[in-house]
Amino acid sequence: MRMAWFLGLGIAGVVLLALSFVLDGVLEGLLDGVAVVDGPLDGLLSLPVIAGFLSMLGFSGAIVLGTTGLGAGGATAVGVPAGAATGWCAYRLGRALARDSSGAAPRGEDLIGVTGSVVTAIPVGGYGEVLVRLAGQPVKLAARSPVAVARGAEVWVEGTLSQSAVSVRPVER
Repeated sequence: MRMAWFLGLGIAGVVLLALSFVLDGVLEGLLDGVAVVDGPLDGLLSLPVIAGFLSMLGFSGAIVLGTTGLGAGGATAVGVPAGAATGWCAYRLGRALARDSSGAAPRGEDLIGVTGSVVTAIPVGGYGEVLVRLAGQPVKLAARSPVAVARGAEVWVEGTLSQSAVSVRPVER
């Protein structure tokens, strides 16, 4: 009967973790009033941390009960530190993921000076299309030029007109 309690805690932790992923932050609002810590320990009472703690407490307690004769007290004595260690690892992993800011989104100004090729000819005073590479990815944009530019010509982006349109000029070699 005691093993069922520990297994129930482990399963409840896994279910809580799955719910935190599926509902993506909806359940986090339940702990907003409890989280009195701001600063470096912010997020210590997040659902993934609590779920990791419960799961490891339950499953390691069940393993201790099933493999040794320590009883519920011994299983709890082993499960609580194991759960705390798992919760701490989940907390540190969450903080590391939250700090990761290596992928800044490209802006329109990043297009200025980029070369590309004309996909749809650009008439004088009208729009055509160009293919440029932005952050290593091909991007097709509407393009305007003061002179007519034929399909396949290489162009240089002079400025951005909107999020999806640029002004270009032909590259002269």
